Amino acid sequence: MLISLLKLICRIVFRVNVSGIANLPKQGKLLIIANHESFLDGLLLGLFLPIRATFVVHTSVLNHWLFRQFLKLTPYLAVDPSSPMAMKKVIKLLESGQPVVIFPEGRITLTGSLMKVYDGPGFVAAKTGAMVLPVRIEGAAHSYFSRLKAAHPKKLFPKVNISILQVRQIAMPKASDARTRRKQAGDAMRREMQNMLFSSTQINTLFEAFLDAVTHYGRGTMLVEDMRQQEESYGELLKKSLALGKLATKISQPNENVGVLMPNVTNTICLIFGLSAFGRVPAMLNYTAGSAGIQNACTAVCITTIISAKEFIKVANLEQTVDGLQHVKIVYLEDLRTRFSWLDKLWLIGFALWLPRLATQKSNPNDPAVVLFTSGSEGKPKGVVHSHSTILANIAQIKSIIDFSMQDKFMMVLPLFHAFGFTCGAIMPLVAGSRLFVYPSPLHYRMIPEVIYDRGCTVLFGTSTFLGNYAKFANPYDFYKLRYVVAGAEKLNEEVRNVYVDKFGIRILEGYGATECAPVLAVNTPMANRLGSVGTLIPGLEAKLEQVPGIADGALLSVRGPNVMLGYYLYDRPGVIEATNDGWHSTGDIVHIDEDGFLFIKGRVKRFAKIAGEMVSLETAESIANHASPAHQHAASTQNDAARGENIVLFTTDTTLTREALSLSAKTLGYPELAIAKKLVVIETLPLLGTGKTDYISLKAMADAA
Repeated sequence: MLISLLKLICRIVFRVNVSGIANLPKQGKLLIIANHESFLDGLLLGLFLPIRATFVVHTSVLNHWLFRQFLKLTPYLAVDPSSPMAMKKVIKLLESGQPVVIFPEGRITLTGSLMKVYDGPGFVAAKTGAMVLPVRIEGAAHSYFSRLKAAHPKKLFPKVNISILQVRQIAMPKASDARTRRKQAGDAMRREMQNMLFSSTQINTLFEAFLDAVTHYGRGTMLVEDMRQQEESYGELLKKSLALGKLATKISQPNENVGVLMPNVTNTICLIFGLSAFGRVPAMLNYTAGSAGIQNACTAVCITTIISAKEFIKVANLEQTVDGLQHVKIVYLEDLRTRFSWLDKLWLIGFALWLPRLATQKSNPNDPAVVLFTSGSEGKPKGVVHSHSTILANIAQIKSIIDFSMQDKFMMVLPLFHAFGFTCGAIMPLVAGSRLFVYPSPLHYRMIPEVIYDRGCTVLFGTSTFLGNYAKFANPYDFYKLRYVVAGAEKLNEEVRNVYVDKFGIRILEGYGATECAPVLAVNTPMANRLGSVGTLIPGLEAKLEQVPGIADGALLSVRGPNVMLGYYLYDRPGVIEATNDGWHSTGDIVHIDEDGFLFIKGRVKRFAKIAGEMVSLETAESIANHASPAHQHAASTQNDAARGENIVLFTTDTTLTREALSLSAKTLGYPELAIAKKLVVIETLPLLGTGKTDYISLKAMADAA
């Protein structure tokens, strides 16, 4: 009777919704794992799980009178999850056929994301061979029964969703000793918890995800500022997005690819959400690519209209670039604003601002949401088409392994036309409730550390080149609040890694991605980090390795998952989306994946030189140079050789570097002599693309001419 009454009360006040009941197994040993959001979790699971199970609780819970009363309603076992001996009791329960519920984190989350996962539950699952049933609790963290910090919005009775996922199994690791087996089983349990958080996340469209954040965090929450240093709230961003989206409907058609040639400012982010709200697809043009690069991009994607700003074109000295474009119409925001009539203002203030879901166009999460462009490092740029679901899936994947929250403030320096900047720098903070400072250029090496210090930023994304230059000009105290520094887009230089540790006491988390994957594929995290690797693959991603003739160390990586693009727009087939091969995308990278799942990049297939019949990675040649001269920049290219096939040409900023020094470093590192560059070319600085990557096309032309 009491249980029925409690269930009725919870169903009314928390509007509890349970999904996935069909996933419950009919028989067999069953270990139910759940995330730990609040003090309500045990009660909710006890009331709404359709099976009677024994709850494993922390011994400290028995110290509370109220919890002891609730525990009388269900079987329980009090243990200390950090104690190896305690898990033996859990094993006995499972072996006896009793379903068991356990919280692998051991404690209630303080961040809203996954906390430390103890090894014990994973070892129990592996030891007993029990079926593991993940159950996601969502919503209880926003109640006053949670332990989130005061900055997180809380409600008296938030809606609670309980998602029962499909059963999994954790195999006993084959390590040589018990301690390693226990740790590897614990890592497997952590991955299952991360998969659970990701796979139970609801995916909508970009604009609907933004509206969900507005509803959850409140219109008055201050969120974004740019170089005007005027912080704007969710409500102000919504108003701008609706207005800009409405203006875009006057110059474009539904589902049209609209070129966006804009800098990193708040208005650009609002324009993206506005276009999304009215079924237009923003195509993020690289304004550093010159007239030819932009024209090629417009041709591939069939762009006839580009939205830009006169002030930006003038400040960035892009007049000649814009004048060189053909068969496209440039529409400036300054002129477009004059077309916002009094009827539009009445629509905005009286209707759209209060009922934005009714005032905008409905889209499908699988519809195209944005077109990003490859850097063109292998020829003409390709238009990479991402749907709403691929972008938001990648954000959900990232959030399942890293605890970004309202406490954070992102420093966004990577351009919005860069996949890293678009997804991680702009969209993710806004849908996750994190604050954001939008900076116009990543090249202001002296100014950016000062802004990070002045605005109290806690998260910085960048390339190795950019991060290294910021470190040169930063005061050791400028980065005192940074919690996360994440490097991607190019290999992290070891000297840059060491400088951040020695000068700032910060461990850079190196990641790996591709524009085609929205972009994150793998990343090191505080929970799973291995030096020299780019981390483990993110949840929900499958990997396939193929051997490449002539390359013994590593294999070609292909991936498939919810964050992989819809397809390409190609220059020679304008306007036609070339779909992926059964969802698989070949990264073009040669990688090694170790026994713990950590990914090591060996080089790109197209960045191998064939010397005297042997395949030699150009990244190996660069690693040798970085070891011999860590304080300088180096990049390798190839040059045809009639006798040997190809030679390696090393471009370096070190005027004193010699082949003898390279030879000594190669011996120290254990690399073959063929990987030592035959020719050294000293240059003042390495050419860079607008994304911060080394411009290897320019270097190849220089190598051929050398």
